[in-house]
Amino acid sequence: MSTKFKSKKKTNLILLVLVVLIAVVPLLFNSGAEFGGADGEAEGLITEINPDYEPWFGSLYKPASGEIESLLFSVQAALGAGVIGYFLGKRKRD
Repeated sequence: MSTKFKSKKKTNLILLVLVVLIAVVPLLFNSGAEFGGADGEAEGLITEINPDYEPWFGSLYKPASGEIESLLFSVQAALGAGVIGYFLGKRKRD
């Protein structure tokens, strides 16, 4: 094997370990913590500031459960990442 290949392999392994650490360490420090969305926090703050406020627009679709909502959000994120990755890969290749 060439030294360039070994160097790339080592760099990729280090990056993979860093990604895993970035994903796992916060979960260890915040075990048992509740994670809420920004939408709920904003709604609570708006209601606190102006109790008579009525939203001028509602959701087009309300998922039946939180799990379905999470699934749809994950699919949306995956599609977005796929589109961005496709165009970045295509740009790099050209």
